Amino acid sequence: MEARFLVRNVELDDKLKDYMESKLAKVEKFFDRIISTQVSLNFKRGRCSVEITENVNGCIIRAEESDTDLRKAFDSALKNIERQVKKHKEMLNKKGRIKLQDIEFDLDSIILPEEPEGREIIRKKSFDAGVMTSEEATMQMDLLGHEFFIFRNSETGEINVVYKRKEGGYGLLEPK
Repeated sequence: MEARFLVRNVELDDKLKDYMESKLAKVEKFFDRIISTQVSLNFKRGRCSVEITENVNGCIIRAEESDTDLRKAFDSALKNIERQVKKHKEMLNKKGRIKLQDIEFDLDSIILPEEPEGREIIRKKSFDAGVMTSEEATMQMDLLGHEFFIFRNSETGEINVVYKRKEGGYGLLEPK
Protein backbone atom coordinates (compact mmCIF):
# COMPACT_ATOMS: atom_id res chain seq x y z
CA MET A 1 0.00 0.00 0.00
CA GLU A 2 1.30 3.42 -0.92
CA ALA A 3 0.33 6.52 1.02
CA ARG A 4 -0.43 9.81 -0.68
CA PHE A 5 0.67 12.94 1.18
CA LEU A 6 -1.02 16.34 0.86
CA VAL A 7 1.15 19.05 2.41
CA ARG A 8 0.06 22.64 3.17
CA ASN A 9 2.28 25.18 4.94
CA VAL A 10 4.57 22.39 6.24
CA GLU A 11 7.92 21.08 5.09
CA LEU A 12 7.95 17.30 4.95
CA ASP A 13 11.52 16.03 4.93
CA ASP A 14 12.40 12.52 3.70
CA LYS A 15 13.19 11.24 7.20
CA LEU A 16 9.75 12.19 8.54
CA LYS A 17 8.02 10.88 5.41
CA ASP A 18 9.81 7.52 5.76
CA TYR A 19 8.79 7.40 9.43
CA MET A 20 5.14 8.03 8.53
CA GLU A 21 5.15 5.46 5.73
CA SER A 22 6.66 2.79 7.98
CA LYS A 23 4.07 3.46 10.69
CA LEU A 24 1.23 3.37 8.15
CA ALA A 25 2.50 0.03 6.82
CA LYS A 26 2.11 -1.46 10.31
CA VAL A 27 -1.65 -0.82 10.15
CA GLU A 28 -1.83 -3.52 7.49
CA LYS A 29 -0.97 -6.15 10.11
CA PHE A 30 -4.42 -5.52 11.62
CA PHE A 31 -6.29 -5.62 8.31
CA ASP A 32 -4.68 -6.57 5.00
CA ARG A 33 -7.34 -5.16 2.68
CA ILE A 34 -6.45 -1.47 2.94
CA ILE A 35 -7.00 -0.06 -0.55
CA SER A 36 -5.62 3.47 -0.22
CA THR A 37 -4.27 5.91 2.36
CA GLN A 38 -4.14 9.68 2.25
CA VAL A 39 -2.32 11.82 4.82
CA SER A 40 -3.05 15.55 4.89
CA LEU A 41 -0.57 17.73 6.79
CA ASN A 42 -1.36 21.37 7.56
CA PHE A 43 0.16 24.08 9.73
CA LYS A 44 -2.15 26.84 10.92
CA ARG A 45 -2.04 29.20 13.89
CA GLY A 46 0.96 27.56 15.50
CA ARG A 47 -0.46 24.02 15.40
CA CYS A 48 0.19 21.12 13.07
CA SER A 49 -2.90 19.28 11.92
CA VAL A 50 -2.78 15.73 10.56
CA GLU A 51 -5.72 14.04 8.88
CA ILE A 52 -5.44 10.38 7.86
CA THR A 53 -8.07 8.87 5.57
CA GLU A 54 -8.02 5.20 4.65
CA ASN A 55 -10.19 3.17 2.32
CA VAL A 56 -10.48 -0.15 4.11
CA ASN A 57 -12.19 -2.66 1.87
CA GLY A 58 -14.69 -0.01 0.72
CA CYS A 59 -15.23 1.62 4.14
CA ILE A 60 -13.75 5.06 4.68
CA ILE A 61 -11.94 5.48 8.00
CA ARG A 62 -10.77 8.93 9.03
CA ALA A 63 -8.89 10.44 11.96
CA GLU A 64 -7.77 14.02 12.57
CA GLU A 65 -5.48 15.30 15.31
CA SER A 66 -3.54 18.48 15.94
CA ASP A 67 -0.56 19.32 18.12
CA THR A 68 2.34 21.72 18.23
CA ASP A 69 4.62 18.87 17.06
CA LEU A 70 3.88 17.26 13.69
CA ARG A 71 5.12 13.83 14.76
CA LYS A 72 2.93 13.79 17.89
CA ALA A 73 -0.12 14.81 15.87
CA PHE A 74 0.60 12.03 13.36
CA ASP A 75 1.08 9.41 16.09
CA SER A 76 -2.21 10.39 17.77
CA ALA A 77 -4.12 10.23 14.49
CA LEU A 78 -2.53 6.89 13.63
CA LYS A 79 -3.50 5.45 17.02
CA ASN A 80 -7.09 6.49 16.31
CA ILE A 81 -6.94 4.85 12.84
CA GLU A 82 -5.57 1.61 14.33
CA ARG A 83 -8.43 1.52 16.84
CA GLN A 84 -11.01 2.02 14.09
CA VAL A 85 -9.44 -0.61 11.81
CA LYS A 86 -9.45 -3.16 14.65
CA LYS A 87 -13.09 -2.31 15.38
CA HIS A 88 -13.99 -2.70 11.70
CA LYS A 89 -12.26 -6.08 11.50
CA GLU A 90 -14.04 -7.31 14.65
CA MET A 91 -17.40 -6.25 13.23
CA LEU A 92 -16.73 -8.13 10.01
CA ASN A 93 -15.57 -11.23 11.89
CA LYS A 94 -18.61 -11.30 14.15
CA LYS A 95 -20.96 -10.52 11.25
CA GLY A 96 -23.28 -9.24 13.93
CA ARG A 97 -26.55 -7.73 12.94
CA ILE A 98 -27.31 -4.28 14.23
CA LYS A 99 -30.89 -3.74 15.25
CA LEU A 100 -32.53 -0.89 13.37
CA GLN A 101 -35.69 0.88 14.38
CA ASP A 102 -37.75 1.77 11.34
CA ILE A 103 -39.45 5.11 11.66
CA GLU A 104 -42.21 6.28 9.39
CA PHE A 105 -43.72 9.73 9.48
CA ASP A 106 -45.76 11.98 7.25
CA LEU A 107 -43.80 15.07 6.18
CA ASP A 108 -47.03 17.01 5.51
CA SER A 109 -48.06 16.84 9.17
CA ILE A 110 -44.81 18.29 10.51
CA ILE A 111 -44.92 21.99 11.35
CA LEU A 112 -41.49 23.52 10.92
CA PRO A 113 -40.50 26.67 12.79
CA GLU A 114 -40.10 29.81 10.72
CA GLU A 115 -36.55 30.25 9.53
CA PRO A 116 -34.94 33.51 10.46
CA GLU A 117 -33.87 35.61 7.52
CA GLY A 118 -30.23 35.57 6.58
CA ARG A 119 -29.65 31.81 6.88
CA GLU A 120 -27.05 30.88 4.42
CA ILE A 121 -25.27 27.68 3.55
CA ILE A 122 -21.71 28.00 4.81
CA ARG A 123 -20.34 24.72 3.56
CA LYS A 124 -21.34 22.43 0.74
CA LYS A 125 -20.06 18.87 0.53
CA SER A 126 -20.46 16.34 -2.26
CA PHE A 127 -20.05 12.61 -1.77
CA ASP A 128 -20.76 9.30 -3.42
CA ALA A 129 -23.73 7.54 -1.81
CA GLY A 130 -22.44 3.98 -1.88
CA VAL A 131 -24.70 0.97 -2.38
CA MET A 132 -24.92 -1.02 0.86
CA THR A 133 -27.29 -2.57 3.36
CA SER A 134 -28.55 -0.62 6.36
CA GLU A 135 -26.32 -2.71 8.65
CA GLU A 136 -23.25 -1.79 6.60
CA ALA A 137 -24.31 1.87 6.66
CA THR A 138 -24.54 1.90 10.48
CA MET A 139 -21.11 0.27 10.69
CA GLN A 140 -19.68 2.91 8.30
CA MET A 141 -21.37 5.69 10.32
CA ASP A 142 -19.83 4.39 13.56
CA LEU A 143 -16.39 4.12 11.96
CA LEU A 144 -16.59 7.72 10.77
CA GLY A 145 -17.92 8.90 14.13
CA HIS A 146 -20.91 10.67 12.57
CA GLU A 147 -24.47 11.03 13.89
CA PHE A 148 -26.07 10.13 10.54
CA PHE A 149 -25.10 8.49 7.24
CA ILE A 150 -26.66 8.73 3.77
CA PHE A 151 -26.47 5.69 1.47
CA ARG A 152 -28.21 3.93 -1.41
CA ASN A 153 -30.05 0.88 -0.09
CA SER A 154 -28.95 -2.28 -1.92
CA GLU A 155 -32.37 -3.89 -1.37
CA THR A 156 -34.59 -1.04 -2.65
CA GLY A 157 -32.18 1.10 -4.68
CA GLU A 158 -33.48 4.22 -2.87
CA ILE A 159 -31.47 6.83 -0.97
CA ASN A 160 -31.81 6.16 2.79
CA VAL A 161 -30.47 7.74 5.97
CA VAL A 162 -29.44 5.93 9.15
CA TYR A 163 -28.93 7.92 12.35
CA LYS A 164 -28.19 7.47 16.04
CA ARG A 165 -31.20 7.90 18.31
CA LYS A 166 -30.93 9.83 21.56
CA GLU A 167 -32.65 6.95 23.37
CA GLY A 168 -30.06 4.51 21.98
CA GLY A 169 -30.12 2.33 18.91
CA TYR A 170 -30.39 3.43 15.32
CA GLY A 171 -33.10 4.85 13.09
CA LEU A 172 -33.65 4.39 9.37
CA LEU A 173 -35.30 7.00 7.13
CA GLU A 174 -36.77 5.67 3.89
CA PRO A 175 -38.66 7.65 1.23
CA LYS A 176 -42.25 6.60 0.47
